[in-house]
Amino acid sequence: MQPQQPHTAPVPTAPAQSSPRTRTVVLSLIAGLVLGAAGTGVAWALSGDTASASAGGGAAGDARAACRALDGFDPAKYTEKGPAGEIALNRYAAADALSASAAAGDARYKPLAQAVRGSRERLSVAFEFNAEVKKELDRARALCEDL
Repeated sequence: MQPQQPHTAPVPTAPAQSSPRTRTVVLSLIAGLVLGAAGTGVAWALSGDTASASAGGGAAGDARAACRALDGFDPAKYTEKGPAGEIALNRYAAADALSASAAAGDARYKPLAQAVRGSRERLSVAFEFNAEVKKELDRARALCEDL
């Protein structure tokens, strides 16, 4: 048998010093991120409440936007291929999302959200704009006229 050699642990070495160029680049990136975030925060703070109030934001603005989306929605184009079908699909989805947002902000818009959502749910079951889907869609449009 051979005598065992003593086990020695590797000696830790000091980490390599980073170059001044690397340090400068990293500090510049950090400063850019901080300044960018601060600028965005200031812009958001300055335009936050006043812009949404003057532009009719909030629940009422969402409800009006949902109704504008419904005004531009043509059920006949919903199943078309190409841009016309995409526009119809996105307007219908936008009306749903915006009416739900309006209802979350103000309970007065809950019937509008329910009508739009109801028409979309019925469409997902029927796969066509049948009488039930059109009835819910017409109800949503009637609610829009009352806004």
